[in-house]
Amino acid sequence: MKSPYISKRYWNLVPTAMGASGDLLKSYDDLINFSLGDPDITTDERIIQAAFEDAKAGHTHYTNFYGDPELRAAIRDYFQDEYGYQLTTEEILVTTSACHGMWLVMEAILDDGDEVIIPSPFFTPYPQQIRLARGVPVMLELEEAQDYQYDVKKLRSLITNRTKAILINSPHNPTGSSLSKKTLMEIAEVAIEHDLLVIADDIYTKFSFTEPFLPITTLPGMKQRTITLGSFSKNYAMTGWRVGYILSTPGAIDVMKNINEANVFTAPSISQRAAIHALALRDEIQPPMIEEFRHRVFTAYERIQKLNNMSVLPPKGTFYLFPNIQATGLSSVEVADRILKEAHVLVLPGSTFGANGEGYLRFAVTVGIDTVNEAFDRIEKMDIFR
Repeated sequence: MKSPYISKRYWNLVPTAMGASGDLLKSYDDLINFSLGDPDITTDERIIQAAFEDAKAGHTHYTNFYGDPELRAAIRDYFQDEYGYQLTTEEILVTTSACHGMWLVMEAILDDGDEVIIPSPFFTPYPQQIRLARGVPVMLELEEAQDYQYDVKKLRSLITNRTKAILINSPHNPTGSSLSKKTLMEIAEVAIEHDLLVIADDIYTKFSFTEPFLPITTLPGMKQRTITLGSFSKNYAMTGWRVGYILSTPGAIDVMKNINEANVFTAPSISQRAAIHALALRDEIQPPMIEEFRHRVFTAYERIQKLNNMSVLPPKGTFYLFPNIQATGLSSVEVADRILKEAHVLVLPGSTFGANGEGYLRFAVTVGIDTVNEAFDRIEKMDIFR
């Protein structure tokens, strides 16, 4: 929007396909929505009730600027229990979601023109989050033929004297892949060799299906150069609570806390209380929820395997699938549009997630099994998939 009242850096800003997909939800009364990664499962009643009681008890004020001390201690203990990884509360900042945390990180570390290497396909906000902090996103194109692992030779070729950080997201949105321990170790080696930061967007840690999740910050030599983003949105079905956290050095945490004071002060107190209870109840809440989503995504995978002109790698993590539709001879936008109009199923075109996402679609399998099967019953009747 060109306007004397709007900053020039926003004149060409457009919504992502994820943001725009909301307008399509009213297209058909029987629409099945595979567009957004918002679990359809409501936050566990025990979390809601405990947070409600905390609100009645007076937890309705600003918290400490670093976050509720009880929550920071719970996050510290979580990493010790899950990974044997030692943190201090001074290395933890609670944020108003991991998306907000990512902006804080970029704002804190980037000088004008600094480059951040990001995987492509990518979570759609990444490039703009970097640009808002006056940085430059540099695309490391991941390939289906390589199971979407980072090609370290290609990674090295992208490093310049302006490279500040490498961003990783595993398990990965949108492809549903996970980085192997070998790949993580190779990325760590490159980061140490070139004195780079690694920004780990660790959002789907419990949705790791093939092997236990491994935080890159736990690898030798990586703690001091890794900034970790965590969230309660997916692991606890708490997207609407908007609460996450950053792990980094105490000095960097101080800087991000100071930036945040000029932004939102603190994350919502009631959401932080809910996060405390989520961590305490995780062993009861998470296993059945994760198993449900595993069942859904593998059901969708099996249904795709039976279609002509569509193929997909076995899911390794998250609740996303990124099927290849190049055999249709159509663009990803054209195929997504036909699926919407002919099957009343909303998926996102792969080109939304970067140029090398062309020829793919993203399915967010966040609906129940019966609905998943209904969606594919409709899709398999389409001419292009028969």
